[in-house]
Amino acid sequence: MAASTHTVTNQAPPLVGYDVFAADRALGEAVVRHLDPELLEGAREELSALGRTTGSAQVQEWGALANENPPKLRTHDRYGNRIDEVDFHPSWHRLLGKGVSAGLTSAWTRPGGHVRRAAAFVVWTQAEAGNGCPLSMTHAAVPALRTDPALAAEWEPRLTATVYDQELRPAAQKAGVLFGMGMTEKQGGSDVRANTTEARPLAEDGTYALTGHKWFCSAPMSDGFLVLAQAPGGLTCFLVPRVLEDGTRNVFRIQRLKDKLGNRSNASGEVEFDGTWARRVGEEGRGVRTIIGMVAATRVDCVLGSASLMRQAVAQAIHHCTYREAFGGRLVDKPLMRNVLADLALESEAATTLAMRLAAAYDDGSEQERAFLRLAVPAAKYWVTKRCTPVAVEALECLGGNGYVEESGMPRLLRESPLNSVWEGAGNVQALDVLRALRREPGALDAYLREVGRARGADHRLDGAIKNLLTELADLNGIEARARRLVERIALVLQGSLLVRYAPPEVADVFCASRLGGDWGTGFGTLPHSLDLATVVERARPVA
Repeated sequence: MAASTHTVTNQAPPLVGYDVFAADRALGEAVVRHLDPELLEGAREELSALGRTTGSAQVQEWGALANENPPKLRTHDRYGNRIDEVDFHPSWHRLLGKGVSAGLTSAWTRPGGHVRRAAAFVVWTQAEAGNGCPLSMTHAAVPALRTDPALAAEWEPRLTATVYDQELRPAAQKAGVLFGMGMTEKQGGSDVRANTTEARPLAEDGTYALTGHKWFCSAPMSDGFLVLAQAPGGLTCFLVPRVLEDGTRNVFRIQRLKDKLGNRSNASGEVEFDGTWARRVGEEGRGVRTIIGMVAATRVDCVLGSASLMRQAVAQAIHHCTYREAFGGRLVDKPLMRNVLADLALESEAATTLAMRLAAAYDDGSEQERAFLRLAVPAAKYWVTKRCTPVAVEALECLGGNGYVEESGMPRLLRESPLNSVWEGAGNVQALDVLRALRREPGALDAYLREVGRARGADHRLDGAIKNLLTELADLNGIEARARRLVERIALVLQGSLLVRYAPPEVADVFCASRLGGDWGTGFGTLPHSLDLATVVERARPVA
């Protein structure tokens, strides 16, 4: 018999056995808003099915096991043959297989595909963020390959398939493949034009032998990779297959796997090319322009991934505070804790709403929407990913000491939280990309202003923020040094515009008062107390 001192009371039950999609009101409303009504019923059914799977005890265990058992590199087999393979725990393969079968690599092939995939990405990566990397890379490779119709015809059906095949063999023998990417090198980092990997033309037209290295190669266990290398005509994009058509392994030497802060379940490696066979994608000397479509799509996934992580962190915090009692009542009912939770919920909803708007622009595909994305993607990537870590920290604190232990899952969220800010260009890269769009593509600013202008007159604080932003944009003095401040305002005004148009009045009111009106402190939990914070918290509460 257990001692009476060990009776467990006043502990929140685990947040498990619920529909992750249905419990996210902001996400569900975004799907309704952006999807063709004819597609809505089917999309809701598949997203709810994925939501129930994500919220299940089994899948949550898969996520934990995949992180507790990170990938291992095997450079040689037992006989001494070089194989360069990455071994994963079975839970990783289950997660990745489910992500592929759920359509997270097939947005380009079905109506409303980007909105449906974006919502599924937000849902699924709440179970385990690491498998989002190969799913994202595979999805994002499509626009780059489309610059070469012959390559696209060969590879796109495999990339967009809903079949996961983990075996390394010729791509022509597989129903579905995964892709990775290799751009950065030791000496250059984000300055990819400083790459030194050499591409030497071979006899067959469009084929090359690569020699060099990649300091960061995403998803090195994949079937193919898009990489940048210096051809005779300049920096060029190449497709590197992992296994050649005759079944032999391409030269793809994985030197080591990165020992990362978070994202532990996923492999990131350093690779060496030594006469590695490759096919050119696009024209010589236009490598950045060719691969930029992949970069843009993965940046959207950075926004989606951060929105996903924020949503899970906030859901855990509100769930805990709903059940936990202290100082004579439930934590969620305490005015100060309610202020903290409302602030976190507001950040999460603003991130989700903006991320889904980007996905909808991809589905639209019009010239105006493409111009809008040119400015909105780097601005959103800069701001939303930077908000992720403080949200994770504050949400963890809501659980107190319970949140600081591994079993809660909150430390894993915290370690993951900085990733999307670093991946695909850190903050300065995004800020400079926004400046580049402003200088070179006036249509991007016009499209952005049309978007935020749709909410003009609905809230005086938003109107004032738009006016102030225009003043900042008119002053080019010292523009680079203040680029971060400018990009932050661009993102906040866009979020405010979207929330004023689409969110409940209580949510939009608090956002405009705090983020745009200046009635806010420097930390979470400093919202104006006179506003309806209880409604904001209740809207974000996950109903298990």
